[in-house]
Amino acid sequence: MRIILDQLNFPEGPCFDRTGNIWLVEKEAGNIVMIGNYDFQRFNVGGAPNGIAIGKDNLIWFCDSAQNSIRTFDPVSAHTLTVVDEIEGQALKMPNDLAFDKYSNLLFTCPGDSLDDNEGYICCLSPENTLSKISGGLYYPNGLAFNIEHSRLYIAETGTQKIWQFDWNARERKLSKQSLFAETGGPVGPDGIAIDEDGYLYAAIYGAGKIKIWNRSGTRQKSIDTIGKNPTNCAIDPSGKKGIIITEAEKGILVQHPLTKKGII
Repeated sequence: MRIILDQLNFPEGPCFDRTGNIWLVEKEAGNIVMIGNYDFQRFNVGGAPNGIAIGKDNLIWFCDSAQNSIRTFDPVSAHTLTVVDEIEGQALKMPNDLAFDKYSNLLFTCPGDSLDDNEGYICCLSPENTLSKISGGLYYPNGLAFNIEHSRLYIAETGTQKIWQFDWNARERKLSKQSLFAETGGPVGPDGIAIDEDGYLYAAIYGAGKIKIWNRSGTRQKSIDTIGKNPTNCAIDPSGKKGIIITEAEKGILVQHPLTKKGII
């Protein structure tokens, strides 16, 4: 395991863009960070950026849990835009993580600030900017990821230390057939998750210092030990060159671990 970047202020939400650059956030500093082949750049966007995803428009879409909003950052102009900040007349409940499906529907989790209440929910923002609540009654829904076919959605529910799987109907923008995929354990629970080309699921277990791994049938595989006890998220290089990268909040670092599998976009 190799440290790519250190002295980060609560790093979260790593992802790869289509040219191989790594993007992440410093949640408590209000920064978006880009790491290229030879250098890195910080962009201050304010608020508390958390999960990030890159759309087909090449914008960096991110959750802002301080401003209760979904925002975008343009890497070319460095311009930010608030896309949505309320649903049904109420402020969004501290958006945490987000992911696009193959039709450019954007799904994101809204957990609030408590692991113990069941008021967390999941939203879908359509390409036409129609916003709907597609699941509720969750105990701190956190990381989320699609399978390679984009027919199934996985949700890490930190408050119950569970990972759930749902069938996803992208045309109708509906979740169905909720079932338990894995019990994660850990002092706190699962945070961010990622899926590789073979359907293996990787979950950052906050407080446990581990990335736990399951195959697509839900059978546990060998874990990856992290530097520091508070991994927040992970991403797998779609090119297969950079392995898995992990954000870790206790030490404030971004680390790289070899992996034979490729990630998916």
